[in-house]
Amino acid sequence: MRILVHDYSGHPFQAQLSRELAYRGHEVVHSTCSAYVSGKGNLAEDTIVGLRFVTIGDRVVLDKGAYFRRLFKETRLGLELALQVRREKPDVAMLANLPIPTLVVAASALKALRIPWVLWHQDITAVALKSFAAAGVSRLMGVAARVFERGEKWSARRASAIVVIADSFVRVHREWGTADKVTVIPNWAPLDEILPVARANAWSQEHGLTGVRTVLYSGTIGLKHNPVLLVRLAETLREQGERVRLVVVNDGPAVPVIKEAAAARGVDLTLLPFQPYERLPEVLGAGDVLVVLLTADAGEFSVPSKTLSYLCAGRPVLGLMPTDNLAAKLLRRAGSPVFAPEEASLSEAATWVREVLNDPARAESLGKESRALAEREFALEGCASQFEEILRAAGRAVP
Repeated sequence: MRILVHDYSGHPFQAQLSRELAYRGHEVVHSTCSAYVSGKGNLAEDTIVGLRFVTIGDRVVLDKGAYFRRLFKETRLGLELALQVRREKPDVAMLANLPIPTLVVAASALKALRIPWVLWHQDITAVALKSFAAAGVSRLMGVAARVFERGEKWSARRASAIVVIADSFVRVHREWGTADKVTVIPNWAPLDEILPVARANAWSQEHGLTGVRTVLYSGTIGLKHNPVLLVRLAETLREQGERVRLVVVNDGPAVPVIKEAAAARGVDLTLLPFQPYERLPEVLGAGDVLVVLLTADAGEFSVPSKTLSYLCAGRPVLGLMPTDNLAAKLLRRAGSPVFAPEEASLSEAATWVREVLNDPARAESLGKESRALAEREFALEGCASQFEEILRAAGRAVP
């Protein structure tokens, strides 16, 4: 088949899937949005026959806080993707992580071009917007939630097949009348790209972190996170007699918030932009404890992909997230704790971190359990075969 995979975010495992499909003899065009700032996977061209990497949004700058300008630009990105689809003429397309305006435009174009497509549903945007509206983030969020839900549902109904990442999504698709074409395939992380490395490595040396006790967060921090909790965790550790360096690898609106909070509370902070993907194992290896953040409102329909990378890296992981989240269940199976993402949980969470920092044997055991779980859960072959069959069936469908 000739397949176009568009992953708006540029995550590692989507690129890995495209490589595997090309290895299996398909002609794959892997598309991402360069305007979206995040930690990217391996998007470099290589020698795999039948695989090309392309982008949209090369001349677009997104400001997540400027909602109306962002809406216009995300619509424009949908038009760019539509033109890309028309140029590539795939037998079938698969779309993941798109903002709703981009998704609606792309779905409309695919319908007009009579190209069947698969929705790889990573987040239910309308659910998140409703929770933000209820929390008083913005009065406009309630209106946006209703409008975006219609667009998301309209797009889902026009997809030939839908892949969701957790069972919790099925209920929403049942309400939308699309559950009959849903397959649940949990996300994973590339085992062969994110490997455990020594705590003292070249990256930790470059940034003065070798021999320094560190609590590390690497990944996006958006509306679903409370970045000040990271600073408060380090502060609580200090109050318990354990001084640590908080290391945050991120680009985006949370950066000034974290910087200001750390300065106000006297927390030692190393704040860095997203690092090259090939250095991610060293980055994660430099953390004595890796932290995942997710607020309670977004818990049921969001699975932080950074959790999966953390497990591959073979490090102790602390979850500050809803206990019913799929990623939380993975952490508990790896022997790592999950605490509610709120101030009241920080004392208990800090106590656990302090115990791990002062028990090297326990830290090593937790790291080994993390990696072992990843090796059991993230085998690519089975996931790729499921996607291949879904794409084949979708390709035979009449749009």
